[in-house]
Amino acid sequence: MSAPVLSPASQTADSLVTIGRILKPFGVRGEVKVESLSDVPGRFEGLQTVYLTLPHEGATSQETTVTHVRKVTAGYLMKCSAFSTPEEAAHFRGAWIQIPVSPELPRDPDTFYHFELIGLRVEDPDGQEMGTVEEILEYPQHHVLVVRNQETEFLIPANRRTIEKVDLNNQRLHVTSKEWWDIRHAL
Repeated sequence: MSAPVLSPASQTADSLVTIGRILKPFGVRGEVKVESLSDVPGRFEGLQTVYLTLPHEGATSQETTVTHVRKVTAGYLMKCSAFSTPEEAAHFRGAWIQIPVSPELPRDPDTFYHFELIGLRVEDPDGQEMGTVEEILEYPQHHVLVVRNQETEFLIPANRRTIEKVDLNNQRLHVTSKEWWDIRHAL
């Protein structure tokens, strides 16, 4: 039995994993304020190359060299070769900071990263397809998988009671008995 609970918030785009997001320009030297979406200690220190993906431009990624990173109270300040002025940096507001997926990702057994779960086909206990994992909501108690198909949306708690097996090789996630996640059983 696999436990689904998730590590860093991240998403996939052609073998890239998201580790942060540019919030806004900072200062006059073209730095940007960055929100970390990774729980890997020291993830930003030592970065040499990253990909900046603007969500509103159809997920096109621009490779850039990281010239400077420093930790601040609520995140990081970063300077990249892609921008050198506050005006150029403003163009990247909201961009995802991504790095290539590494096969040596640190993980505990039965733990999966968000980018591994997004896009998995979800099957009920009878083997019927329910939909696809579209997003993952993070709450203090647990994570919730948002599963959608053309007709409906399911919110499935990501825990051992609701998820029987995560099969990354076949891109499937198998849920357990409906009593743990189907709203009709709660009424």
